[in-house]
Amino acid sequence: MAVLLSTKAHTMQDWKAALLAVDPSLEIRLFPDAGDPADIEAAVVWTAHDMMELRRYPNLKLIVSMGAGVDHLFRPPGPPPGVPVARLVDTRLTQGMSEWVLLNVLRFHRQDPEYRDQQARKVWEELSAPDTSERRIGIIGLGELGTDAARKLAALGFPVSGWSRRPKTVEGITCYSGAGLAEMLKQTDILVCLLPLTPETRGILNKDLLWSLPRGAYVLNAARGGHMVAEDMLRALDSGQIAGAALDVFEPEPLPADSPFWTHPKVILTPHAASITIPSSAAPQVVENIHRARAGEPLINLVDFSAGY
Repeated sequence: MAVLLSTKAHTMQDWKAALLAVDPSLEIRLFPDAGDPADIEAAVVWTAHDMMELRRYPNLKLIVSMGAGVDHLFRPPGPPPGVPVARLVDTRLTQGMSEWVLLNVLRFHRQDPEYRDQQARKVWEELSAPDTSERRIGIIGLGELGTDAARKLAALGFPVSGWSRRPKTVEGITCYSGAGLAEMLKQTDILVCLLPLTPETRGILNKDLLWSLPRGAYVLNAARGGHMVAEDMLRALDSGQIAGAALDVFEPEPLPADSPFWTHPKVILTPHAASITIPSSAAPQVVENIHRARAGEPLINLVDFSAGY
């Protein structure tokens, strides 16, 4: 039995090497060279893989998403019925996301865009010192990524709040859930979106939410492009309602060359690179799930299809 690997071409060999380093006995086939479809027992895939293609493998026991997000697997027609799907919960992936969040929170908090503008204009002028204890951070999405980022921000002295669909308790973080989002937004100076993309969260960064923040707030989105209504974000930036945005994800991707986000003076843009999975770090849990699937044992980091993540 074999494992099918399907990801970006330039990382395919790295993933193969990482999986074989954990279990040299694995037979790994690189898509599209799957060989006999009946041989494939597990598919380790990323966003570009066609879900219909996976219906060709009659003995498929497991699908692994090569990232924390799994919304790409829910695009029609979705994964083959009855085949379990696992996602990655990886310490280095989580660390990378927290680094991106901290980088951009600190960038806005410490007035880096303003100082870079002054540098370009050769202006030597000290701006008013920011007070960390008064810069209120709000995180929507208190999963693995959001919780880690919240704790690290709180450790720097920021007052941090977090919102999730269901009630949660995180030490040192003021937690909201459900209808409590409106209350949190009113007292958020920098909003961080780390939500899973589901039908309920699609388009959540819209005009209603953006104008619920205090005027001059900042927005960070490293979740999915589908969370943001682009026209509403541009309007909020142009009006001054939102003072700046750090955006790592868009819809569609790659971002079209004519998108105004490329050149918007208030936007810091990265190409869906806030946190990139490192094969050597993630491989052990992928291999563990392959072994568990073979043995008929419970899988780790199993996707809840009813919740959408």
